[in-house]
Amino acid sequence: MMSIIILTVCIALFFDFLNGFHDAANSIATIVSTRVLKPHWAVLWAALFNFIAFAIFELNVANTIGTGLIDPSILDVHVILAALLGAICWNLFTWYVGLPSSSSHALIGGLLGTAIVKAGFSPLKIAGITKVLVAIVISPLLGFILGLLLMFLCARLFFRFTPRRIDSWFRRWQLLSSALISLGHGGNDAQKTMGIIAVLLFSAGLLGDTFYVPLWVVMACYFVIALGTFFGGWRIVKTMGMRITKLKPIHGFCAETASAVTLFLATGLGIPVSTTHTITGSIVGVGTLNGYRAVRWGVARNIVWAWLLTIPASGLVAGMVWLLLPI
Repeated sequence: MMSIIILTVCIALFFDFLNGFHDAANSIATIVSTRVLKPHWAVLWAALFNFIAFAIFELNVANTIGTGLIDPSILDVHVILAALLGAICWNLFTWYVGLPSSSSHALIGGLLGTAIVKAGFSPLKIAGITKVLVAIVISPLLGFILGLLLMFLCARLFFRFTPRRIDSWFRRWQLLSSALISLGHGGNDAQKTMGIIAVLLFSAGLLGDTFYVPLWVVMACYFVIALGTFFGGWRIVKTMGMRITKLKPIHGFCAETASAVTLFLATGLGIPVSTTHTITGSIVGVGTLNGYRAVRWGVARNIVWAWLLTIPASGLVAGMVWLLLPI
């Protein structure tokens, strides 16, 4: 049994790596597309702040994933292993086709799908699941609104200055906004893997009678997601930074800041939101100020379809994996 637990922890860390790899675009797409940083410096910058997030955020999201969605009593090693494999399969598929889907919701879908196949709907915690589903709608909408408002305010405040001077200022400020969204990405997304590993250890009786997240799990998850970000998912960078709308440094600053505010708020409330959803909503909001035609709505529509399919698709794959596992 211990060997299976160790294998599952390793797969969880691999998922954490894929999360950083898959979602690197969330942190660096705008700063690369606006040419503020070259790609290799951008991923290093984002990875650094992914890791630093361990010193800033409490583990509210990890507790939600570990105990707030499904009754921990049914989350044995086989359920968690199947959930992780389902999420990994969906992440690899969406990375291959270049769609910025949510690693977070892939993991949640994997957990829900496996739990339903194993024990029906009774172990599900409706309050926690409702919070996640509401956040799927609210997080991109909030990112959209904040991005639009920030872009409007910046346009009003700086309209008297030349485009060259505005670009010069916002190229510097975008370093700060990119750091903030990287902090938010690390703070929210790494905690999802922490919650999975912690509940695995708890269900195996390795944490005693009280659920908590061991320090080594915290540090390992922050390090691994930063490592994944460093290697970057370049297919999705192109979709996020170049295909939705045309971005300049001022647009990148507003989109990143709006997304970072949304992520900080969600992490503080313990809501496992999608970094992908927030930054996409923010980019669309910033682009909308330039007019309806400034946004490539066909690309945005494909992204939304990927969002809608993530939870049921990863849940279906995870449920099938659980049925095939030798138990």
